[in-house]
Amino acid sequence: MISDVGYVLNSLAHLALLLLLLTVRKPGVAKNLLVLATAATFLWSTSLVTALFGPVSLSWLLSADVLKQLTWLLFLAGCLQTSFNNIFDVLKRPVTLIILAPALVALFAPYLLAVNPAWSFLVLIVLSLEVLVLLEVVYRQAGREQWAFKPLIIYLGATNLFEFVTYANATMVNQVEVGYIAARGFIYFLLMPLLVISIRRIHHWGIDIFISRDVVLHSSLLLVAGGYLFIMAVVGYAINYLGGNWGATVQIILVVMSFALLATVFLSNGFRTKIKVFITKHFFANQFDYRVEWVKLTKWLTKAGESSSDVYYAGLTGMLNAIQYDSGLLFKVTQNGYECIASASPVSDGKEYRCKTLDALVLYSDENGWIIDTDAYLVKPFDYEGLKLDRDALKQWGYQLFVPFLKEGGLWGFAVLAPGDKEKISLNWEVKDYLTAVSEQVGTYMQHHEAAQVVAENAQFAAFNRMSAFVLHDLKNVLAQVDLILANAQQHKHNPEFIDDTFETLEHTKARMEKMLKQLTDKKAVEEGVNSEFLLSDIAKDVVEKRCSALRPLPAVHLVRETPVLVDREKVANVLYHLISNAQQATADDGEVDVVITSNSDNNTQLVMIEDTGTGMDKAFIDERLFKPFDTTKGNAGMGIGAYDAKTYIESIGGKLTVQSEPGRGSCFTLYFPIG
Repeated sequence: MISDVGYVLNSLAHLALLLLLLTVRKPGVAKNLLVLATAATFLWSTSLVTALFGPVSLSWLLSADVLKQLTWLLFLAGCLQTSFNNIFDVLKRPVTLIILAPALVALFAPYLLAVNPAWSFLVLIVLSLEVLVLLEVVYRQAGREQWAFKPLIIYLGATNLFEFVTYANATMVNQVEVGYIAARGFIYFLLMPLLVISIRRIHHWGIDIFISRDVVLHSSLLLVAGGYLFIMAVVGYAINYLGGNWGATVQIILVVMSFALLATVFLSNGFRTKIKVFITKHFFANQFDYRVEWVKLTKWLTKAGESSSDVYYAGLTGMLNAIQYDSGLLFKVTQNGYECIASASPVSDGKEYRCKTLDALVLYSDENGWIIDTDAYLVKPFDYEGLKLDRDALKQWGYQLFVPFLKEGGLWGFAVLAPGDKEKISLNWEVKDYLTAVSEQVGTYMQHHEAAQVVAENAQFAAFNRMSAFVLHDLKNVLAQVDLILANAQQHKHNPEFIDDTFETLEHTKARMEKMLKQLTDKKAVEEGVNSEFLLSDIAKDVVEKRCSALRPLPAVHLVRETPVLVDREKVANVLYHLISNAQQATADDGEVDVVITSNSDNNTQLVMIEDTGTGMDKAFIDERLFKPFDTTKGNAGMGIGAYDAKTYIESIGGKLTVQSEPGRGSCFTLYFPIG
C-alpha cells in the first residue's frame, strides 16, 4: 500500500535522526527527552507499516497516536525551564503533570473502561491543541533563540495541525478517514529536515519560562476551540444522520473552515490579543478596587508639603503605593534632556546602563505615550514595535515599569518603578488602564503645583511692580516739594523762618526717601506702618501747609467735630495729599477747595470730605475709570494711582470712600474712618 511507503520513509528518517542525536553532545534534559520523542516517533511510524504487522486496528492506531503525543508533550515540558538536572525533575513539577494528564488518561482509560472511539478522537484533538499552545509559549518566550527554535516550531506545529484536522474530521463523521492516515507518513517525512535544522541551530534546549495569567488565557482559547469543535461534531452527526449527496461537500467546507479558524487564532497576534482582553474583562474579577485605590491616592497626595521636592516625592510614592512597589525614580524632561527630581529606595544600578536604557525609552514614549514593561520586552519585544533596547543593559538596570507623564500631548516626565521585595505585577490591559489613570492623576497634581508656583512668582513680580509704581508716585511728590523750595529760595533765602522750614522739609523728604528705598530693597509692595491714634484735622492741616500750598486755589480745612482714629499717619497723609492735589488741579484758581472734618455717631465713623468747585465727573467715568490703576487724564504728568491708592488704603482699615460729582458742578470725596 502507498501508506506503507510513507511510514517506512518516515521510520528510516527518524532512525537516522535518532542515531544523529545520540552522537550530538549538547547539554540539557530537553535534549534527552528529544531523543525519547524521536525514538517513540520511530516506533510509532514503524508500527503502522501494514506489510510488517498486518492491518492496523482502530484501538492500536489511537493508542499509538496517544503514546507519540505523550512523548512530545514531555519533551516540550522539559523545554520550559533550564534548571532541570534530570528527567525526574521534569516529571515531579506540577505543571508537567497537568500537561501530561490528558495523554495519560487517554492511554490507560481504554484498558480500564469501555470507551467510545468518539471520545478518543476528542482527546487526540485536545492533545494536538495542547502541543500547539505549548509551541506558542516556547516560541514567544525564546527571545533571541527564536531563530534557532523556529524550524522545530514549524515541524511540530505543522504535524500537530494535521493531527488536529484529522481527528476533527473523524469527530464529524465518527470514523477516521483512510486518506488522512495514509498521508501522515509522507507529511512527517517531508517535514523531517526542519527538525534536523533545529538540532543544528539550538545550543541550549531549555528556556526559562514563567507561568502567568497568559496560561489561563490560552486555556480560554482552548475552550473557544473546543466549543467550535463541539459544533462541528453536532454538524457531523447531523450529516451522518441525514446523509444525502451534500454530506461530502459539507464535510470539506467544515475542514477548510477549521483551517481558517486555526490560522486566525494562532497566527494573528491582534486577533488573539482582542480575545484575551475580552475574556479577561468579562470572565475575571477586577484586580483593583478602583474606588478604594482612588481615595487612598487622593489622601496621600493631599498630605504632601508645599515645597516642590515634597510634591515630587509624594507623586512618586503615590505611584509606588498604587501597585505596592518599593523602588522608583521620578524624572522631569528638560531642554537638556531629563533630570531626576525624586527617588524612593533606588535600585543600585550602573549609571551607564540607566542612561542607555532611558534614552531609548524616552524617545519611544515621547512618540506614543505607552507604559512599558521592560521584563515583558525581554520576553516579547514584538509587543513594542519600533522599540530598540540593549537587552544586556536592560537586564542590568533593575527597573521593571516605565510610566510616562504627559502634558499637552508631549512628555512632561516619567517614572521608573521596581518591586523591590514585593511581587511583580503583570502589565495586562487592566493594569495598563489602572496605571494610566493613576499617572494622569499624579501628573496633573505635579503640573498644577508647578503652575501654582509660576502664578505665585508672577504675583510677586506684579506686587513688586505695583510697589514700584507707588514709589515712583511718591518720588514725584518729593520732587514737587524740592521744586517748591527752589522756587521760593530766591525770594526768602534770607528769611530765617524760611531756612528753618526748608531744613524741616528736607528732613521730612529724606525720611520718605529712606522709606521708599527700604521698600525697594525688601521687595514689599506695602510696608506695614505703625498705627497710632491721631486727629485727622492735624494731619490735614499739615498736608495743606507743607505739600499743597504751592498750588491754587489754597485748600481750607474746616473742623466740625472729631474723635481720634487709629491710623498710619504717613499713609493717611499720602491719601489726603492725592485727593486734595487732584481737587486743586481740577479747580480754577478762583475756585474753592474745602476739607471738612466731622464725625457720624450713627455708624461710629470719622468723616473727611474733600469738596471742590471744579470741572466734575460723569457717572461713567466714576464707575469705569476713576479707581482704575494706571488710567490717568493727565497724560505723561500723572501715574493714575492716586485715587486707587486712597480707596485701597481706606478699605484695608475697614473704612470706605465715596464720590459725588456732576460735570461742571464740582466733586466731593468722602472718606469714612472707623473709630475704635
